[in-house]
Amino acid sequence: MVNLGQLQAHKIGVPLMNLVMLKGVPILQQLHLEERLLRTSSQNWCIINDGTNQSTIVMGVSGKPAELLEIESVLCDQIPVVRRFSGGGTVLVDPGTIFVTFICNKDAVAGLQPYPQPIMSWSGALYKKVFQGIGDFHLRENDYVFGDRKFGGNAQSITRNRWIHHTSFLWDYEVRNMAYLKRPARAPEYRLARDHLEFICSMKDYLSRSIFINRTIEAAKTQFSIRSTESESIETTANTKFCPSTRLLTKQELEAAAFASPSVGSLSESISL
Repeated sequence: MVNLGQLQAHKIGVPLMNLVMLKGVPILQQLHLEERLLRTSSQNWCIINDGTNQSTIVMGVSGKPAELLEIESVLCDQIPVVRRFSGGGTVLVDPGTIFVTFICNKDAVAGLQPYPQPIMSWSGALYKKVFQGIGDFHLRENDYVFGDRKFGGNAQSITRNRWIHHTSFLWDYEVRNMAYLKRPARAPEYRLARDHLEFICSMKDYLSRSIFINRTIEAAKTQFSIRSTESESIETTANTKFCPSTRLLTKQELEAAAFASPSVGSLSESISL
């Protein structure tokens, strides 16, 4: 049965998008949901998760812990490390992070070529509407920035018929958490070798969480017919067998990566404390 929302969207030529609002959902659970919707659903989705429940490091599919993390500190403080299914860099997320994800069929956005840079440019134009009149917003080398300070990091995955673009927005962050991340060997040119605290900024200095979320939904409405969907209903409608590739790295994997790194010092002593 075709519902009224689908008929109305079809009549006016605007694609339908399901909106899922979450609050404080663990990032691993969110990524499992996103990966399943990318690979098993044929609908368009926008997922907004207002914060996650605990500090967690999230790495891209090809990220190497020894190159990206201060593994000794990560292990000592028992910070979870997740390797997601999409590309992109490494980020430490926590309750101060707001996540926005778009999962779309390749023909959902008219004229959009399903490749990384066109999708990135499309997202930049969308968020330009969100931040209109707020700060000096730009898309710079795949990051969202105010001036020359990053507040939004992006990652993508593109399949045969669909794509996902998800963003971690730093509404706020814990300064001490930045010590878990190494300065990446590959960094955007505009970073200019700045350390993490000189490179990033908080969105809270520019707008509230609720205003940002509401403006994001309004911007999405300019291109999609939005239908609110409960996350519980997704679980009951997907019968396709699915095994996510996004996973939590084990302590043993992190220890092995640390011992393989030439920079390891007193790791064995600190682990036993």
